[in-house]
Amino acid sequence: MTPTGTPPKRSLLSRLLLLTAFGIAFGHIEAVVVVYIRRIMDWVPLPANITAEDVARVPNWLIHTEQTREAATILLLLALATLVGRNFLERLATFLFAFGVWDLTYYGALKVMIRWPESFTTQDCLFLIPQPWLAPVWIPMVASLGMIAVAVGVMVAIERWSASRA
Repeated sequence: MTPTGTPPKRSLLSRLLLLTAFGIAFGHIEAVVVVYIRRIMDWVPLPANITAEDVARVPNWLIHTEQTREAATILLLLALATLVGRNFLERLATFLFAFGVWDLTYYGALKVMIRWPESFTTQDCLFLIPQPWLAPVWIPMVASLGMIAVAVGVMVAIERWSASRA
């Protein structure tokens, strides 16, 4: 803490490292939850691709439970962004960065734990809100890489702009 009681300003690198640690931990937790859900559904071994028919066989109570988990995930990422960011652009960049790391870690953790997805073209159910989104896993992975790149670009631009005004 500074003498005024405010936390010291962290460097961009330290903020990115902390956000990365958060994203990795959160992505791993999400993957563990999905492993449990797939076990409940007796999807072990897993279908190579998640289809609309697979999703239709999921009981409504579990769909609703999963939708609340998905909403809670987004709320946690929004809360993190609100706590970390000092303005709209920093909050947006924080959200995008944390979301991207979380999602990439999620797929990486699933691959390590249960050897799924089999490939980048494996079909997955990405979200259930407001209805099931089915797509090959390469789509969210590329989107996550894009979110991370945009977030870092915005954060660097903010840092440079702030330094030029000092």
